Amino acid sequence: MTTSKATYQGDLRTSAIHLQSNNEIITDAPTDNQGKGEAFSPTDLLATSLASCMLTIIGIKARDMDIDIAGTTSEVTKVMTADPRRVSEIHVAITFNKKLDEKTQKIFHNTALTCPVAKSIHPDIMQKVTINFKSC
Repeated sequence: MTTSKATYQGDLRTSAIHLQSNNEIITDAPTDNQGKGEAFSPTDLLATSLASCMLTIIGIKARDMDIDIAGTTSEVTKVMTADPRRVSEIHVAITFNKKLDEKTQKIFHNTALTCPVAKSIHPDIMQKVTINFKSC
């Protein structure tokens, strides 16, 4: 089953439709690569996918443990390199907005590192993950 359909709109912009939900994502080339930077770039989506996957997989584990983690956030920094132009590092900082015991913190940390996107990204791309928990 096809997942999505992407269409080049011109002027270094694409639109992609998620076929099951009909949701749309717009991408632009970044300003440092001849684009307008008015939307996520494809490499921004790669980096952001890592954080979203980590939050999702932690959310599954939290739901199984009957823990509400709504409001947990992540910040993503993408580092590019040249020759060839590519993503060289992705930094993800996840912040929980509630107190969790040490055992749960360890479970959530390990869960984040095993998300499918983390396991799918080429090993040459460094993944730096920081998880911040409120003190108990």
